[in-house]
Amino acid sequence: MEKMMKNTLMETLGMEIETATPDLVQIRMPVDHRTHQPMGFLHGGASVALAESAASIGAFLNIDSNQYQIFGIEINANHIKSVRNGVVTGVATPVHIGKNTMVWEIRIENSSSELISTSRCTIGVVPLKST
Repeated sequence: MEKMMKNTLMETLGMEIETATPDLVQIRMPVDHRTHQPMGFLHGGASVALAESAASIGAFLNIDSNQYQIFGIEINANHIKSVRNGVVTGVATPVHIGKNTMVWEIRIENSSSELISTSRCTIGVVPLKST
């Protein structure tokens, strides 16, 4: 997984995978100059990037990558609390693992386990085109 993160948005935002299994993905992300909005708080877009990254990794771990690829179809987020610094952790768990779609729920918490944001992400499972 770490190799796949090289030269990606995940690397740019300083994300670190803590756990990656087909049923649970946990990723840490710093709240710093890379993830702030202009007023100095965690940018909602950075939270959404964390959420979709966690859901996508989980989805990837549930497919045969020799036959399928995955794409985010839809994501929503509710930002509950703001944070200025430290680290947030996104925890993704599957709600639905299907043949063509997956739905993941992602909770983002601060280091005190307070809910910062909650998201739901739908992932499409697409067969690889034969060449």
